[in-house]
Amino acid sequence: GLLQFYGANRTGRFAGRGVQIQNLKRTLKKGLETAREAVRKGIADLLYDNLPDVISRITRTALVAAPGCSLVVSDFSAIEARVLAWEAGEEWVLDVFHTHGKIYEATAANMFHVPLEMISHGSDLRAKGKVATLALGYQGSVGALIAMGALREGLTEGELPAIVKAWRSANPNIVKYWREVEAAAKHVIEKKTRYVLRKKYCSLIFSYDRGYLFIELPSGRRLAYYGASVEKGRLSYWGMDQVKKIWVKTDTYGGSLVENITQAIARDCLCDTMRRIYYDAGLPILMHIHDEIVCEVPENEAAEKLDVMNDIMSVGPAWAKGLPLKGDGYISRYYKKD
Repeated sequence: GLLQFYGANRTGRFAGRGVQIQNLKRTLKKGLETAREAVRKGIADLLYDNLPDVISRITRTALVAAPGCSLVVSDFSAIEARVLAWEAGEEWVLDVFHTHGKIYEATAANMFHVPLEMISHGSDLRAKGKVATLALGYQGSVGALIAMGALREGLTEGELPAIVKAWRSANPNIVKYWREVEAAAKHVIEKKTRYVLRKKYCSLIFSYDRGYLFIELPSGRRLAYYGASVEKGRLSYWGMDQVKKIWVKTDTYGGSLVENITQAIARDCLCDTMRRIYYDAGLPILMHIHDEIVCEVPENEAAEKLDVMNDIMSVGPAWAKGLPLKGDGYISRYYKKD
């Protein structure tokens, strides 16, 4: 009962229920074992000033493997960046993921026209590349950078507009893709017709039927937008206000639709992978969190099974030719954010 199938009605992703395993805080980066023991022995208040924060950051570790077993955890590395580049046909990004995989460094190199070798792990340029990669893929601007933690990364508000401009200049196919998706949606709504948006690696089928905008994904699954309309050039649909729990008219745009499509494709990749891990490899899946799968196996088989999971997660579905997926994970007695 921890997860609800199709809990996110826009993308079809799973939603957390009860314990809300999808919203637990990241675990402590240092001293995790010490914190767990201190809390277990009731002496944590002697060691930590902010005890509630410490407890919240070890909550994940309350989920433990059965005696004699280990948790084997693997997730899709940077899956949204990979899927977005695949949809849009942003070749240089795909090349990065097909080779060294250093997307933050490569993004910074492309944005600021410097050699990749100049960008070290702790450099300012890498920080800019990282926050831009995480924040700007769905048509966001300065506000999206701030929400993603640009200021916490040491960037100043004054330099953010230039980062937005540099990222968009370095990713012209993604920028074009935002416009194409919005134009396709408006076209089928206004003409009450069907349109196929063909890209290099995949196609999306847009259609309008009885008040619904449908977007068919490469997997064959459809996203649905009820009451979709175009008024004075603005695209909107009726959706659920998650706070007030009432139906409201919601404006949308190309980047937001692309976000839905990208997350939905990532969800379909996860479901395909879970099927292969469970049925083909015979591994019991305890839970899955966003793009991460958690299995439980005997301790002496953990290393072998982690390799199996990573290998399976690095192979995309049959409908996702050319999508460079990668699985990466860890072995632990308890659940954590590695």
